[in-house]
Amino acid sequence: MSKQAIVFEVSERSFKKYVIGNSDKLPVFVLFMNVWSEPCVQTSEIFAALASEFAQQFVLARVDVDENSLLVEQYKIENVPTLKIFVDGKAVVSEVGSITEDEARAILKGFDIANKTEETRLQARQQHMQGETSQAIMLLTKAIQQDPTNTRIALDMVQIFIDIGEVEQANDLFNKLPEKDKTGETGLSLSGQLWVIDQASKTAGLTALQQTILTNPDDYNARFDCAICEIAIHNYQQAFDHLFYIQQNHADFKGGAAREMIITIINTLAPNNPQMAQKYRTQLGGLLSV
Repeated sequence: MSKQAIVFEVSERSFKKYVIGNSDKLPVFVLFMNVWSEPCVQTSEIFAALASEFAQQFVLARVDVDENSLLVEQYKIENVPTLKIFVDGKAVVSEVGSITEDEARAILKGFDIANKTEETRLQARQQHMQGETSQAIMLLTKAIQQDPTNTRIALDMVQIFIDIGEVEQANDLFNKLPEKDKTGETGLSLSGQLWVIDQASKTAGLTALQQTILTNPDDYNARFDCAICEIAIHNYQQAFDHLFYIQQNHADFKGGAAREMIITIINTLAPNNPQMAQKYRTQLGGLLSV
């Protein structure tokens, strides 16, 4: 019989039993959250999935801050989500703010809860970020041999192929992925990148478009196409400059195409660069509220 994840919805009445009472057996990850908060829900889903992956290696306890004000006061919860990890009745770790899957796995590793394949995958990601892409590909190849069912490895490989300009290989590998992975957060980010690269190939080209904008700053078609080209080569600041210029000066351009593109790119950035995604989400919100 397979082991079951240990996940509790905890209240002020049950906190002592499920959190304190279990913390001398396993580390208890207490997530203080709001059920209506997207960062809270995303963080909760990440830890729930990990609780299943590492069944009975840690306890996940979720606390709704709206319903448990005494616990909020007792543990000085000022922002959500807040993660507190209890061992032997005491909170030994505290993390405030949304947590990515990679960050969650790093926290688990601090309690000797780790997946060797995932460690190899994360090492490969770090190598790629440091410019050691050939080593990263070797590590991912090793990881997929260790666990052929881990589609996160394939998703990482697609991202590397995109980054090094091997678009055909990226498309081929992406199309072989299960539908659930294509429509997940990372899958949607990758499909968005592949779509932008395809659209950029259909424009007049970055150099020609930049020259057009110098001649006529209000050529919104050129600005929009230029933004697509900039996104395709990861020049996000330049791309957003063009898109926000359009949004501010000609919001109804092609039925709100600039706004839609801004949202698409924010969603594409979110899995790997949540800070940048939030920055531009806030900027767009401020512009739309004017």
